[in-house]
Amino acid sequence: MENKKPLSIIKIGGNIIDNPSELKQFLNDFSKIEGHKVLVHGGGKSATKMAKSIGLVPQMIDGRRITDAPMLEVAVMIYAGQINKNIVAQLQALETNAMGFSGADGNLIQSVKRNHPTIDYGFVGDVQKINTSLLETLISNEIVPVFCAITHDKNGQLLNTNADTIASELAIALSAVFEVTLNYCFEKPGVLYDSEDDSSVIPTMDTALYSELKTKGAIHSGMIPKLDNCFNSLSKGVQKIRIGHHQMLQNTNSVCTTIQL
Repeated sequence: MENKKPLSIIKIGGNIIDNPSELKQFLNDFSKIEGHKVLVHGGGKSATKMAKSIGLVPQMIDGRRITDAPMLEVAVMIYAGQINKNIVAQLQALETNAMGFSGADGNLIQSVKRNHPTIDYGFVGDVQKINTSLLETLISNEIVPVFCAITHDKNGQLLNTNADTIASELAIALSAVFEVTLNYCFEKPGVLYDSEDDSSVIPTMDTALYSELKTKGAIHSGMIPKLDNCFNSLSKGVQKIRIGHHQMLQNTNSVCTTIQL
């Protein structure tokens, strides 16, 4: 069997996006990654800021956003519009031939509206299907896909979807045709034993340690869905997963957390 080509999937969070100089440095690092790559971005803080400016009150439950119709309009405008196109334009300036996508474009990511027994999440999507063949064609033609956190249900409805989950589902689907490394980049150097102490990075996280730290409350809120996604991805064919500051993309000795089963 032919060896699979390596593919780097990188997800960045709101704290990088909200800081223009940090974003510029990240995109510079990202542009230098050799070989095939995909970028997935969140942008929750920008959406929250915009929502508040027009009188909406953002709601979160366990690190996940409740998305009513007005909030969906804001999310689409900020994620798929302002943030996505700004990133694509900056990557073009760095000689990286990026193309921005929502899940609706090319039917690349199809979702279903979340059906929860007790919580109405509104227009929130859970990923059902990735158009792997179209993505493989794009990537093989040296296009760098840049995904925002908006998907669709194939019935005309856009859906707000957790960006960590999108990165995870893309990694799982594309691991059928590439050797995938998934990197979650945020403002911290890795997953921390103590969220107030940046020097307390956990170098390697496995399921046993994860369970123990969740029980102690050391790992909580938004880090829980992130790590759940990581372990799910590894169990379904993703080669390697790292969490840390984007410095790890260019510096192999950079401190970060490697996730393993």
